[in-house]
Amino acid sequence: MNKDYIESFSTAFLNVMPQLGIPDVQYKGETECGRLIRSPGVVVVVGITGDLHGNVYFTMQEDCANSIASAMMGGMEVSQFDEMVQSAVSELSNMLAATACTDLSEKGIRADISTPTLIHGDFTADTSLKQAACLEMLAGGFLLGIYLSLEKK
Repeated sequence: MNKDYIESFSTAFLNVMPQLGIPDVQYKGETECGRLIRSPGVVVVVGITGDLHGNVYFTMQEDCANSIASAMMGGMEVSQFDEMVQSAVSELSNMLAATACTDLSEKGIRADISTPTLIHGDFTADTSLKQAACLEMLAGGFLLGIYLSLEKK
């Protein structure tokens, strides 16, 4: 996977999450993961167009999504995965992808995003491209995945 894509998405995560009140963010590393993504419970898919095409998949467990929503709402207690949590996690994915694409544009790679699509449950997603890179991230003690299934046009 292109190092610019990895750098842009990992840096976006490391910069945006603390601004939302989400503590202890870390980039754990990158692995190649093939084309199948096993859902840990919540997956948000953001399409990428422009000089790149493909998708970015943000993955997390429900309790992680609840914690993120709580932080985004100023610490309000969140105990169940409901429409409010889904909206918060979708908006977070939108912000992360937009920030990464802005960084890519500054590197001369034009990239635009689609509206996020949240999928909830036990399933496996097929990226449709041959290979995806998985960025393992930590936030507030929770593991999140950012799967980059992107190729240059």
